[in-house]
Amino acid sequence: MSLHDDALALAPDLIRLRHDLHRVPELGLHLPRTQERVLEALDGLPLEVSQGSALSSVTAVLRGGRPGPVVLLRGDMDGLPVVEKAPLPFAAGNGAMHACGHDLHTTMLAGAAHLLAARREQLHGDVVFMFQPGEEGWDGAGAMLAEGVLDAAGRRPVAAYALHVASSMPHGEFSSRRGPILAASAALDVTVHGAGGHGSAPHRAKDPIPAACEMVTALQTMVTRRFDVFDPVVITVGLLEAGTQRNIIPETARFEATVRTFSAEAQAKVADTVVELIGAIATAHGLRAEVEFLPGYPVTVTDGAETDFLADTVREVFGEERYRSMANPMTGAEDFSRVLDAVPGSFVWLGAAPKGAADPENLPLNHSPYAEFDDAVLADGAALYAELATRRLTA
Repeated sequence: MSLHDDALALAPDLIRLRHDLHRVPELGLHLPRTQERVLEALDGLPLEVSQGSALSSVTAVLRGGRPGPVVLLRGDMDGLPVVEKAPLPFAAGNGAMHACGHDLHTTMLAGAAHLLAARREQLHGDVVFMFQPGEEGWDGAGAMLAEGVLDAAGRRPVAAYALHVASSMPHGEFSSRRGPILAASAALDVTVHGAGGHGSAPHRAKDPIPAACEMVTALQTMVTRRFDVFDPVVITVGLLEAGTQRNIIPETARFEATVRTFSAEAQAKVADTVVELIGAIATAHGLRAEVEFLPGYPVTVTDGAETDFLADTVREVFGEERYRSMANPMTGAEDFSRVLDAVPGSFVWLGAAPKGAADPENLPLNHSPYAEFDDAVLADGAALYAELATRRLTA
């Protein structure tokens, strides 16, 4: 039987595991119940298992029956602070939600461990299974790298792969691209300091609100006039707050923005430019501004050869029609970028919209409280993880 056939035979167990994980999502770096459930799923397999000290990670090493290199497979495990509204019989009830499909990623990786363990003697090398907490803004990948996940097998991986489901991509479609596939992220926090007063006499105060509003619009103009359109920058202000009452001029106004870029050069330039711009506007209004630019995840860049290998694997296993090359990167961000900065590898999307959905692109997106992911893709994801490792270790 093929790996895909074996994965389909595992489907009932995979669905059960995914539903267990989905019912009780956990947030951040500390996921004790999720970690426990993953350890249960791996129990009995010929794996060298270790747990993180600063986070609830699980690292499992499968030693192949023959000497060879190391391949790393990653699945993230954390949920989001979203109250689930999807009408599922296994919906979460604890105020959090697996709204980004990490419960599927974890399940697929556990499934791949079972598939590969059954073929251990055929592997020319070792496989590291990286079960990672804290992808949603906590830099769990960075923490696992600091704790030595890349050296778990005793030598560095020659390749690393991660898979991510999408609730609004056609069911079963795999998609990737060579080079940048996801953006770098950064946070911009600004506090404008003025002097409070009465709304009837603004000339006797130093109103921070007009200055903050000017800064928000100036940031958008800056993007179009200071940056190359072919190295794009996206700045979105998602929080703007000031004041307590309509006739009171507050002392401060503040806003927060997310910044997305596709090159290290653009991110460095943004950091310098926004500080200069906001400071100049504050000075023009006779005010003072505190500006924090906090870099997040770097650009996720796939290796060209590894991405070609991934695409060929998808086509051979699932059929030519199941793979689509992405024309452009997405503006989301991923801490798997940390792994790909250290190890050649690739990142692939898997469409998990319900099978037969007439218009999947208009379904609720990842991170929506209404997002739904089809269990039917679990076997495909597990099989792809296992195929990538098997083929890479026999190449």
